Amino acid sequence: MKSLHNKKIIISAGASGIGLATTKVCLSRGAYVYLCDINDKSLKKLNKHPLKNKRLFVYECDASNEEQVSLFFNKVKKKTKKIDALINNVGIAGPTGSLEKLKSKDWEKTLHVDVNSHFYFTKKAIPLIKKSKNGSIINISSTAGILGFPLRSPYAASKWAIIGITKTLAMELGRFNIRVNAVCPGTIKGDRMKRVIRDKAKFTKVSTKSIEKDFISMSSMKKWIMEEDIGKMCSFLISDDSSKVSGQVISVDGHTERND
Repeated sequence: MKSLHNKKIIISAGASGIGLATTKVCLSRGAYVYLCDINDKSLKKLNKHPLKNKRLFVYECDASNEEQVSLFFNKVKKKTKKIDALINNVGIAGPTGSLEKLKSKDWEKTLHVDVNSHFYFTKKAIPLIKKSKNGSIINISSTAGILGFPLRSPYAASKWAIIGITKTLAMELGRFNIRVNAVCPGTIKGDRMKRVIRDKAKFTKVSTKSIEKDFISMSSMKKWIMEEDIGKMCSFLISDDSSKVSGQVISVDGHTERND
C-alpha cells in the first residue's frame, strides 16, 4: 500500500513551485489533494491532469483574504468531511533592502501574506483535521526563520513567526493526535530564487552569477535544494511513519553553514 493511501490533504499555493512539487509527490503516493492558488495561469495548467476531479481538486483562492479562504473551505467540505493534513505553503519573498530604507507597505504586505494566510488556513482546517486518526499540519518556513536573512528582514521575520506558530500549535493540538511541524527549505532551485538573486545583485551591484555561486556555497553539500525534496519531506511528515514527530523545525537545506 502506498504511504499516503487515501489520505486527504489541503495544500495552499499548490499550483506552482514547492506547492506543485508537493502535490505531485502526494498524488504519486496515493493521496487526495485539494489545492488552491491565486495564479490563474498555473491553475489552468492543471486542467488536463489525469487525476483532476478524481483525486486532485483545484480551486482559485487568494490565501491572504480571509473571506476567500472561507469560501475555499466551504467547497472542500462539499467533497470531504475530514482532512488528514494541511500544508501551509503560501509565502512571498518580500522586498530587498536594508530595514531603514524599506517602505512600510512592503513590510506589512509581506507579514500579512506570509503569516496571516497560515492563520486563516489553520483556523479553518483544525475542525476537519480533528476528525482524522493521525492528523498533520505542516508549515513551510525557511532557513531564514532560523538564521535570519540580510536584506530581507520582513521575510525573515515572517518565517520566524511561522516557527513560533508551529511550536505553539504542537502543544495545543497534541491531545487531539494532531502533529504540527515546520519545514525549512534552504536555497531552492526555481523561479523565486532567480528573482531573489536578481534583486540582490541589483542592490549590491554584483553579478547574478556571483550571487548564485555564493548562495550555493552557503551549504555544506554545495548543492541546490530541489522543490521535490520539500515535497518528499512533507509526504513523510504526513505519513504514519512520522506518527510521533511533532513540534519540530526540520531543515531541508544541505546543512546551511551561513546565511549572509
